[in-house]
Parts: sequence; structure tokens; C-alpha cells
Amino acid sequence: METFVLFLVTLLVDGVFGYTDEVKSVSVMEGDSVTLYTDLTEIQKADLILWTFGSDSTRIAQINRLINKISYYDGPDGRFTDRLKLDHQTGSLTITDTTEEHAGLYRFLQIFDGKEVLPKKFSIIVSARLSVPVISSNSSQCSSSSSSSLSSSYCSLVCSVVNVGHVTLSWYKGNSLLSSISVSDLSISLSLPLEVEYQDKNSYSCVLNNPISNQTQHLDITQLCHTCSAPGWSAGHIALVCVCAVAVAAVLCGIYYYCQCRTRKQDVKSGTCYL
Repeated sequence: METFVLFLVTLLVDGVFGYTDEVKSVSVMEGDSVTLYTDLTEIQKADLILWTFGSDSTRIAQINRLINKISYYDGPDGRFTDRLKLDHQTGSLTITDTTEEHAGLYRFLQIFDGKEVLPKKFSIIVSARLSVPVISSNSSQCSSSSSSSLSSSYCSLVCSVVNVGHVTLSWYKGNSLLSSISVSDLSISLSLPLEVEYQDKNSYSCVLNNPISNQTQHLDITQLCHTCSAPGWSAGHIALVCVCAVAVAAVLCGIYYYCQCRTRKQDVKSGTCYL
């Protein structure tokens, strides 16, 4: 009897009885669990509940009411091993510790007296965990507060991330979007430039997001955009000048004292000392 029911299921999957084209999209973060809900309150009357995966409809889980048995299958390359759990009342399927291998098409089938009822399709999208974007300065020189050059009054910044896919990288000024870049490829590096005035007091942030999560890095202008020090002597230079001045004064005093001594011992005409 079980063989006969499975034969009917094979016919259904192959499209003999028709199949709905509506697909419900479900997103999950890599490493988290995801549940595909059947939206049913109970499945006690169904002869067979079946879940399949992929375009070739590989069987991964089933509930056979005829023999009162729940079965799980490892699937392609064993990717579902110890990761599946069926709700015996609703038929909902939970996948734990998801990876990119679990992304794809899932089908839910119910068999009543050899007939398919309420078939459903799900598409799971597995998103990698996002790293925090990095903001760095792209300016090689500092800006002088007295500079009249327009280019030197702006600080060049760049926000970057590595090894990301299916994400959007954006610059915000407060809550207003300034610029963004999106990518659908896997394992790619992204960067987005920004120029701000050195004296800008507004709040800026760089945001990396995918359909289910985001990471934000706030800009600290005072750390990344430095203004040049005001022109003038440093404390070391001033100290050196003071030492030199004291040394010169000491030398002059010594010469003066020497001349005064000679004046007392010699005749005014012969002992005059000229400085």
C-alpha cells in the first residue's frame, strides 16, 4: 500500500495532476533555523504528507499516516542530515543550522485518498551574516583652516566591505540617503566614497544591509578628517631660542666684565676696550 501511495506522489510531483505556480519566498540568516509553515491546523486525515527539495523534487521528509511513521532523508550530498524536523500536527517543516546549500525550491504535498490537496511551494533565500562596514580616510594630506582651495576644504572618505553578496551599501546623512550601491553576486568586495567638509557637524553613517538584517558604522569626522596645526614655533623651538639667548647674554656679560677689569689696570688711552 505504501508503494502505491508513493507512486501517486511521484505522478503528482511530475505534474500529472497539475501544480500551483505560486511560490512563497522565505529569507533566513545563515546558521539560523527556518520553518516552512503549511498554514494548516491539522493533517490527521491525510494519508501522506511529503516535502521535496530542488528542481528534481528530491524527497527529504514525509509523514505516512497509513503506517503512522515519520521519515527524514539526507538529501543531496547529505545536506539535510540531522537538520530536519516535522510538526506532526500541521506538517510544517523546520530546517536548522542553515547554509547556502539549503537555498532553493521546496514543495509541500498532501495526499487524501490518492488525490493531491493544497500543494504549496516555498523558495528559501539564505543570507550570509553581515560584517560591520569599515570607514577610512582617502585624504593624503590635512586641511589648513586658512586654505582658500576648495578641494582642500573637503575630506575624502570611503566605506568598504569584503566577501559579501546580495547586499546594499549606503551612505546616510542623518536619516537621508546620500548614495548607495547594490550587488547580487557572491563573495565580492564593495566600496562607496564620500566627501565631507572638515568642519561639518552633521551625523553620517555607512549601512550594509540585505533583506533580513543590517550593520551600521557611524562616521567620526574628528578622528578621520584632521586639520593642519596652526603655523608657528613648537615648544621645542621656543626652548632652543631661549637657551641661545641666555648663552649670548652670558657671553656679552663676560666680555663686558673683562673690559672693565682691563680699564682699571691700564691707562685710559692704551687700555681702552672696544666692543
